[in-house]
Amino acid sequence: MKVMFIAKVFAEWGGLERVWTDKLNALSETPDYEVWLVTTDQGAHPYPYSFNDKVHLIDLDIRFVQQYKYGLAKRLWVKCRLMRLYKRRLQQLFSEVRPDLLVTNSSENVSIINRWRGDLPLVVECHGTCDRPFHMDKMTVSKRLKSFLYYRSMAKADCIVALTQKDADKWKTINPAACAIPDIVHLNDRETYSDCKNKRVIFVGRIDPQKGYRYLSEIWHLVSLRHPDWLLDIYGEGADRAENKPMLPKDENVFSHPQTSDIFEKYKESSILILTSVYEPFGLVMPEAMSCGVPVIAFDCPYGPSEIVTDGKDGFLVKCWEVEEFANKLCVLIENEESRRLLGRNAALSSLRFSRDKIIPLWITLYSSLANNK
Repeated sequence: MKVMFIAKVFAEWGGLERVWTDKLNALSETPDYEVWLVTTDQGAHPYPYSFNDKVHLIDLDIRFVQQYKYGLAKRLWVKCRLMRLYKRRLQQLFSEVRPDLLVTNSSENVSIINRWRGDLPLVVECHGTCDRPFHMDKMTVSKRLKSFLYYRSMAKADCIVALTQKDADKWKTINPAACAIPDIVHLNDRETYSDCKNKRVIFVGRIDPQKGYRYLSEIWHLVSLRHPDWLLDIYGEGADRAENKPMLPKDENVFSHPQTSDIFEKYKESSILILTSVYEPFGLVMPEAMSCGVPVIAFDCPYGPSEIVTDGKDGFLVKCWEVEEFANKLCVLIENEESRRLLGRNAALSSLRFSRDKIIPLWITLYSSLANNK
């Protein structure tokens, strides 16, 4: 089975990049599988995570970013020229490799690959959500047009893979072949766990309105009034930058930190993880923290939390935007160490659902069925 993954660039230290690296490495080690990662704009960017030697890494050196150096008229001409180059190089690669299956995670790539793939099956991985392809921005006429074209392209894919079943059900209204396969999650691989005794709560998320920082501030202020001796640690991209400080809670017992390469040790130093996202396609931080024996409290937002956290067993789910209820649930765990430890033990066991050994067979089954129907 030859599987070709197609992306624009693979350069950020992000969740998607980490998930794809894990998946491509695992598939390349599977008997009878050959794996390619094909990029258009990689250039000199280093790959953020390490691929094994069995993964074929190919950059077509299209560099679509070049078009943005010019004004509108020339930009359109340059883009057309680059698209012709992309088509020629990609189709040449198809003829040389003769893949059995194509996979992409880029919404921009879907319509392009649909036009050029012939009878090759195409799988589109959706790492966003069906009803938020353009995030939370106001839907202008231009964005409505982009949305229409986006959904039309997605309808032509052989399969759309969402991260949660609820999102997959939404996608089925666009493409009946949609299904759900959760992310492979980096789980705690050491024999140490949080003892849930430290008076520390952890929040992990980039500084972005999607992460619900306005709710985080309100929640923590209520909790601080009752438990001023407990600390909130915030880890995420931009958390340590001065320009982002106004978005963060202003209580004295809040500490903001930059991203860290060893977030698992930070989980283990904490007793509770909280998540206040407005929407969350999956939410890698939840099973990560759970694998360290840390219970989770999250808003039951679309769509990830309810498919990761079992309310009352390994954490709590709170009705969306019920700030006081969220604060009360947090205080319940703060005030009851035994409850924290029980939910934490359950969380560690629950997180195993997202291990590589559990998820990779789901992908192999899907890829095999599509390739066999080609």
